[in-house]
Amino acid sequence: MTTEYNKPLPRLVNEAVSRPFWDAAKRHELVMPRCLNCSNMFFYPREQCPNCYSDNTEWVPVSGKGRVYSYTVVYQPANRAFQEEAPYIYAIVQLNEGPRIPTNLLECEIDGVELEMPVEVVFDDVTDDVTLVKFKPA
Repeated sequence: MTTEYNKPLPRLVNEAVSRPFWDAAKRHELVMPRCLNCSNMFFYPREQCPNCYSDNTEWVPVSGKGRVYSYTVVYQPANRAFQEEAPYIYAIVQLNEGPRIPTNLLECEIDGVELEMPVEVVFDDVTDDVTLVKFKPA
């Protein structure tokens, strides 16, 4: 990181539950929670599996590859801090392993994004403590 990041950072609502995700991102690794009872892999991190409600979960590495499931082009950000980046692509990426993750799509022209477009993870070290998970065309 070479410049000061002056935009809002994600708030960790339940830090004990989501900390492994953010720690892995700092190492430039993507991990997802997986239920040890039903094998369901899911995102966002939570205390219980959304499929079977078990709290018996583990963190597993994933490939970081997926496809654009949905997207929108943001012309007018809700927060003024992001105005200089507009227009930008906000996407839902479905990972090859199954979970869907909200993200920004980088290195892609606004008119170049398509549903089902293959993408891969990139890590944006915005501060010494926070690395954001984003994606780019594969």
